Order: sequence, then C-alpha cells, then structure tokens
Amino acid sequence: RFQQVQSMMCELMEWRSQLLSGTLPKDELKELKQKVTSKIDYGNKVLELDLIVRDEDGNILDPDKTSVISLFHAHEEATNKITERIKEEMSKDQPDYASYSRMSSSPTHSLYVFVRNFVCRIGEDAELFMSLYDPQRSTIISENYLVRWGSRGFPKEIDMLNNLKVVFTDLGNKDLSRDKIYLVCQIVRVGRMDLRDSKSRKYTQGLRRPFGVAGTCCP
Repeated sequence: RFQQVQSMMCELMEWRSQLLSGTLPKDELKELKQKVTSKIDYGNKVLELDLIVRDEDGNILDPDKTSVISLFHAHEEATNKITERIKEEMSKDQPDYASYSRMSSSPTHSLYVFVRNFVCRIGEDAELFMSLYDPQRSTIISENYLVRWGSRGFPKEIDMLNNLKVVFTDLGNKDLSRDKIYLVCQIVRVGRMDLRDSKSRKYTQGLRRPFGVAGTCCP
C-alpha cells in the first residue's frame, strides 16, 4: 500500500507543477484538474477514507445546496468509477515504476527568498512582483510573489516588516540545468498619473504605472 500511495503522490506532485506553471490551454487545464480529482478520490479509497462527491468540473458538492437524490447519484457514480479503477490496477501484472523513475530523475528543489528592504525613491505606494525568469527562453518559470510597499519606505502591512519571506517550490533538475535563472523584481507605482501633478484638480488615485525593474542571477 505504501508503494501504491507513493506512486500516486509522485503523479500528483508532477501534475501540481503543471497546474502552477500557468502555461496550459483552457481545455488541457480542465482535463488535468479532472485527472487530479480522480486520483485523489482513488487514493482516499485505497486509504479507506471517506468518499468525496463532486460535480462534472471536479468541485466538491455542497450538501446544503444539493438535494439528497443528487448526492446519492453522484455518490453512486463516483463509487462505480473508483471500482473500475481498482479492477484496472489489479489487472496489471507488474507494478508501475515509471513514477519512481521520474521522481528519482527529477527531484524537486526550492529557492528561499528573504526580502529585508526595498530602497527606491518613488514618492508613492508601490507593488513589487518577484519571480524567477529564464533569460534564454525569455519566460517566467514561477508564480509572482507580491509585496505592497508604502510611500514612507515601509511595507503596507507593517506587521510584515522583517518577515517578508517566500519559497519558490517545484524546481526540478530541468530548472537547475538552465544556463541562468534570474530573480526579477518588477516595480509598479500606485497613485497619480504623473508625480509632478501638484494641483488637487489633477490628482488621480489608484492608477498602476510601471516604474522599474531589477534582477539578480540566482546562484
């Protein structure tokens, strides 16, 4: 059972990386989400946990908004699918070691970033977007980490001072084999259209304007 659950967890982690990449078309994204929910339901059955009933899109049905008959049909359908899946798994003569080889050949790594300070004279609030960037392919390979910085030189959420930390996860051997990976910080100014506006009648509030960008090569 341990090897069976380990195999499923390896597949789920690989699919999770694909979901977080943000590069999948809408139809493939929907199909992958259905595969993930199906794998989770099957894993719950293997571990003898409660069965979760879902709709066609894989969302958990709310018992307060779904009739008893609909819940019964959804439960029956989910049970039949899982039973068929178990028969397919038992019919295999040999265990599937593909996920083990993928995991051993492509382990996951993480990059820890601690933002200590932001020194840039803007005069208004700013938003800092930090991400990992591949210069050779000209593409961002991670999600954005957002930091809201105030006009007085402190984080907008003052309780986050000296506590701005992020971990970029799901970096595999493929990412480590890239020629270079940059940590890029995009700076967006939030406030007036033009900083030189001095008359109140010209003031505009909440406009987001690109201000600058910075980058450093990751070791």
